[in-house]
This record gives sequence, C-alpha cells and structure tokens, in this order.
Amino acid sequence: MRQLPLLRLLRYAKPYRFQIWGAILCSICRTLLDLAPPYLIGVAVDVVVERETSLIARLGIQDPLTQLLVLSLLTIATWGLESLSQYGADKLWRNLAQTLQHELRVDTYNHLQALELAYFEDRSTGTLVSILNDDINQLERFLNFGAQDLLSFCTRVFAVGFSFVLLAPGIAWFAMLPIPFILWGTFAFQFRLAPRYDAVRDQAGLISDRLSNNLSGIATIKSFTAETYESDRVYQESDVYRRNNGRAIALSVAFQPVFRFFILLGFVLTLYLGGREVLQGRLSVGTYGFMVFIVQDLLWPFTELSEIMDEYQRAMASIRRVMGLLDTPTAMPSGHHRLPLTTVRGDVQFEKITFAYRDRNPVLNNLSLQLPAEATIGIVGATGSGKSTLVKLLLRFYEVQSGRILIDGIDTRDLNLLDLRKCIGWVSQDVFLFHGTVAENIAYGSFDASREQIVHAAKLAEAHEFIEQLPQGYQTIVGERGQKLSGGQRQRIAIARAILKDPPILILDEATSAVDNETEAAIQKSLSKITQNRTTIAIAHRLSTIRHSDRIYVIDKGEIVEQGKHEELLALDGIYASLWRVQSGI
Repeated sequence: MRQLPLLRLLRYAKPYRFQIWGAILCSICRTLLDLAPPYLIGVAVDVVVERETSLIARLGIQDPLTQLLVLSLLTIATWGLESLSQYGADKLWRNLAQTLQHELRVDTYNHLQALELAYFEDRSTGTLVSILNDDINQLERFLNFGAQDLLSFCTRVFAVGFSFVLLAPGIAWFAMLPIPFILWGTFAFQFRLAPRYDAVRDQAGLISDRLSNNLSGIATIKSFTAETYESDRVYQESDVYRRNNGRAIALSVAFQPVFRFFILLGFVLTLYLGGREVLQGRLSVGTYGFMVFIVQDLLWPFTELSEIMDEYQRAMASIRRVMGLLDTPTAMPSGHHRLPLTTVRGDVQFEKITFAYRDRNPVLNNLSLQLPAEATIGIVGATGSGKSTLVKLLLRFYEVQSGRILIDGIDTRDLNLLDLRKCIGWVSQDVFLFHGTVAENIAYGSFDASREQIVHAAKLAEAHEFIEQLPQGYQTIVGERGQKLSGGQRQRIAIARAILKDPPILILDEATSAVDNETEAAIQKSLSKITQNRTTIAIAHRLSTIRHSDRIYVIDKGEIVEQGKHEELLALDGIYASLWRVQSGI
C-alpha cells in the first residue's frame, strides 16, 4: 500500500526530526501566545468590574491598581515571548525548507542519473525539469508558510475549544455546533480537489517540456517560419493549464462563502446565550467579554482552512511526483568487481549478444565479436544495423537480453559501473558540449587536467589551430550545446576530450562525420598516435576513416556478415566492396 505523501516526506526528513519538533513547538507557542489578548482583556474587565473579588484578587493581590500593574507586566511579557517564538518558528521552518529543498533536489537528481537510458526515452526533459524545479519549490512554499498555518489552525481551535468547555460548558457546545459540518465539508472539498491539483502539476510539466523543446529548436522554428504554429501550441498548452487551474480554483474558493453561514451561526449563539447567562447572574462579565472576543478565534480560522488545505494539496501533488521519481527502481545495478584503470588490458568480447529496444524487434541477434587488446577495430554497416547499439551495450547504457560482454575476461555486469565507464573513452556521433569554455569542455571528466595537457589533447585532435583563432581562445564560451561552434569544431573538441581522458578503450562513433576532408586527413595522421597502446573501436560510414584498421566487421540487420582487413573485404566483393566503390567513385 502506498504511503500518504506527507508520511513519505516526514520519513525522508527523519534526520531533521529535532529541528522539526523545535519548529512545531515554536509554532504552537506563538499561536497560544497570540491568543492571549482576549484572555487578558477578559481579566482586565474582571478586575475593573469585580475589583477585590476578581480572578487576580483570588491569587492574593487585593488592590485593583496593583492588579492592573501586574496585568500590564504580564501583557508585556506575553508580547515579548510571542515575538521570540515567532522568530524561532520562522527561522526553523525556513531553514528546514531550504535544507529539505536542497537535499531532495540533489537526491532526486542523483537518482535520475542512476536510471538507465530507456527511462529517459519514455519521458520528456521538460517534465523531469518541472519535477526537479517547480515541484520541489512548491514544497519550499508549503514549509515556509503552509505548515505553520496548519499548526496554527489546529492549536488555535483546540486551545479555544478547551477554554470554552472549561469556562462555560453549557454555551461551548452551541459555539462548536458548526465545526463538524465545516470539517466534513472541508475534507469533502479536498477529496475532490486533490485530482484537480494533480492535473495542474502534470500540465505544468507538459508546458515546461514544450518550452524546453522550442527553445532548444529555435533555429529550426525560424528556418521553417513556424513561429505562429509554435506560438499556437504554447497557447494551447498554457490554456489547458489555465483551465485546469480554473477548475481547481472554482472548487477551492467556493468553500469560504458556503461555510461562512455556519460560522455566523456559532457566533450569534455565543453572543445571545452568553449574554443571557450574564443577565441571569450565572456568568461573569469578564468571562462573557472573553468569550465574545475569542469565539472568532474558534470559528474564523475555519474560513482560512480552505486556503490552508489548498496549499497542502498543491504541496502533496508535488511530493507525489517527486517521490514517484525517487521510487523508480534503477534497472542497471552496479557490480562489485573493481577494475583499476592501470590494470585494464582492453580485451573486449561480445558473446552471443541479443538485444532489442523496448517494444521493438531485435537490433542485435546472437552476435559474437572478439576485440583483441590494443587492436584497432572498424565497424561498418547501414543505418540501424546495430553499430552504435554495440557501443551503448559496452558502456552499459542498456542491458543485454541474452549473452554477455566481457572486458579482460570479466562480465561487465559484475564490474563496478564507474570503473567500467572510466576505462572507456567515447566520442559520440551526436556531440554534446556543455555551456562553458572550450577548455572546460575538453577537460570534462578530467577535471584536474593542466593547461598543457588540455592543449596537447587539442593538438592531437587537430583542434588547437581553430581554438587559438577564437575570440578568447581556450576561454571562449561555446554556448548551450556548443551552438557557437560548427559541427566539425564540436567533433574535434569531443575527440580532444576523449584523448585527454586517456582510456584503455577508445570508441570513435562517427567521430569524423562532420569534419571536412582536409581535417579528416589531419585527424587520420593523429590517429596513429591516439590509438597506440589502447583498444580502439571505430564506427564509420566514411570507410576512409577505418581502412587501416587491424580488422573490419560489417554488420547487417544485427549480424556480422563480413570481416577482415580492408583489402580482404574488397576481394570478397560483398557489402563492404560495394560501399567502397560508391564512396571512392570507382
């Protein structure tokens, strides 16, 4: 059975239970002290009317002026303590909100990073960003204000109700008569509100996704003059959000007018019945004055209950989404076998591998492949033949359905996941650069690299010359996803990044597809240095990139159909030879 969101939050916040209890106690004390003025007014009336027989007089202070002086000092102390407890409550709750917000966001992000790539294929980036940002911020707002309001309401109702029963039990029941109806109505309203706020949060994620996609693809939107079309789509998503919020608002704002009548009934009954008791001598004037003042503190908070519960439901809808993400199991558990980088030889084996993406036909079918240590292996094949999938399986971005992958004779599923990926350098065909400087992007993953090491890696990748010509050289900001650079420049920086990592196994997945022929020729010259003393897997459409490989494998429909050196494959006059003739113009 799934736990309530609030219970999940409290369990998550267990390390801060002492801070939580301190904040709760400060909030309760502040509320109780805030209720003191009506009591003090009642006592003051009692002193003025009853004098030597007043409540304070019964404590041993007979002089009315002295009684008023004591009452004045008590009032000052009450106000001072209230201010102090309010300071404590605000500080504790707000610091708790910041701490939980920070830790929940970091824990959720770390859990997100641990999920396999298949999870991200089924979810939009905007929705995930909405959970990490908007939903966790909603929790902060609730802890800053909503939690205190909820505690204040409960404390106020309990304290005032107890006082009524203690001082005038005969009238108290009439004053509290509307409360069961109000409570029943409140929970009935909230039961209907919860799914409406869930819909609001879900739609907020869709809007975030739409905006994220559009901003990432702004160049495509402009080139196809699709601004009006995209503006309409944003309008439609935003309008759905507005209407979902409208349905929630329509229900939440109906609460106060409906239940105001019940509050009025309780106030009038107290006013009339209490006055009658005073006239008949069964109730003191001071007590009656106190009751008339305090009855509003008993009943009026119920008009704010809808707003408190409204804030609560918004927060719980967000918590459900955050905890739902945290509950997502990591389908890619790390092995326990350590693989120190200095001990890796780089021998790679694929043994009878079968793999299919979710709800698709197998991409690889019973494929076996031997990659000797320190060899340079070329892999070619048509688009969709499974070349890049091999790489992703080696990195354990996905798990094989059958068969196994070995590095130095050890099943990758048994290896520590960080050790596995540290020993592999990957240059993807879809290069991703982070918003930052050129130097920061080259040193990504090798964060302690010196300036000289960064420059050396850039020279090997034939990137140094163009970097030096940039406005700020290695300190030039590349923009989001490297948008200020050309495709070829981005690829050369990605190659430099992999070289700087200095891994025992290097993967070049279409690593020169976006560079010109001259740059490719220069990189080819460097490859003899780059691939020394390491296992290199080069995936390419341009066969000139891999023609000098120690062995070339041709994959078609998830199976190896040809293998050999460049000259041997040409002699076979098969798929490879056909591709070579097309590309070389023979």
